[in-house]
Amino acid sequence: MSSKIESTDVAIIGAGFTGLCAALELKRAGTDFLLFEARDRVGGRVEAMRNGLGERIDSGGQFLCQDMPELMALAQARGKTLVATHFDGNFITHPPMSVDQAGRTYHAAMAIRERMNCIEPEDPAIAGLTVADWLGRQKDAADAKSAFRSMIEGLWCLAIDKVPLWHLIDNDRRITNEAPELQYSLHETMQSLADDLAGDIFDRVRLSEPVTRIEHGREGIGVSTASGVIEARQVLVALPPATAAKLEFAPALPAALTRALGAWESGAVIKIVARYARPFWRERGLSGMVMWRDLPGLFACDASRDEEHAALTVFIGGPLALRWRKLGEMALRAEVGARLADALGPKAVDMLDFNQRDWTHDRWSGGAYGDLIVDVTARDAESTILAGAPPVHFAASELSPSFPGYVEGAIVAGRIAARKISAATQSVRATSASRS
Repeated sequence: MSSKIESTDVAIIGAGFTGLCAALELKRAGTDFLLFEARDRVGGRVEAMRNGLGERIDSGGQFLCQDMPELMALAQARGKTLVATHFDGNFITHPPMSVDQAGRTYHAAMAIRERMNCIEPEDPAIAGLTVADWLGRQKDAADAKSAFRSMIEGLWCLAIDKVPLWHLIDNDRRITNEAPELQYSLHETMQSLADDLAGDIFDRVRLSEPVTRIEHGREGIGVSTASGVIEARQVLVALPPATAAKLEFAPALPAALTRALGAWESGAVIKIVARYARPFWRERGLSGMVMWRDLPGLFACDASRDEEHAALTVFIGGPLALRWRKLGEMALRAEVGARLADALGPKAVDMLDFNQRDWTHDRWSGGAYGDLIVDVTARDAESTILAGAPPVHFAASELSPSFPGYVEGAIVAGRIAARKISAATQSVRATSASRS
């Protein structure tokens, strides 16, 4: 190992949107920093790759809407092109039901969600209840309950019998969009936006350099990587909670903070982009959106860039992702193709390309698209993590006051953390100056 020692005011661990936006905020404040990323790219759970046709596609976080102001502003400032998601046509729920019945089922499932969100998270009557426990007590029709479960496991990518009811209510209340969250994607990919942000701080970003240890010392904090030790005044761990819990700290973090980080579990999702010669489903008056009631967590939508780039994105979330990831690529393609054919017609199997990204056990983010608390007693987990153990601080989209688990939430969380750290850094400098 090299004996090289560098120093900086702030070491940021993780170059997802949380870390990137924190870094840019520190730069604006004139605070020195280094940003460390384990992967060979920035973006975290946002990612792009080449499909079999040579096209650059989003294989991670992709969608945004007009009610996500920070993300929309960034996309506009960086000259990105919004691609409107195609919603015209019938929305299919599967197994098949009439259009009217499908509409009623969808609205009934949304009514369950709204009823859930009317409960106060602190209500002692729901203490110890999971979402599954609460759903089992509701008097709604079986189809509505199935649709609700599929919706929740598809959005949050964990089994509803793992998630505390109070946590989901608190989480869902912070997701405030009225426009569909699938309203837009970026023609240039969401990854391109992360790359643009990194370009503004390229000389301060260290890729392929995972942090292995964070150690308090007399001269500050030692951040250990394969390249050596970096001395910092403060550290921002800009990682999902379940991933942050895997870092080594010396001395160990306070017991309450260790418990709070350990209360989370990463979601499980496989994202598929199926390319077609044309959007055949539109010819049948279908929107391309499908939700499977018999396979909770399975959802498809139209992700075409235009008529010449027809595509469906298929999300496999929660327990279903954990089961289907064992199928292998060919078997998974056959399974997904058959499900799409049942819902949208036989042309669904005629794919030009089938691209899959398995996020279920991602090495550097644990899973996707976010972590959730799975300990029903961990009501103070978020506040404990946000308080941190200064000069070690934590930030993540999951901890954001708005849109937790989304890119919008990551932007907000990173900026909030950076402002707090910058103020603390300036205070330390002022104190040191007065002593000298």
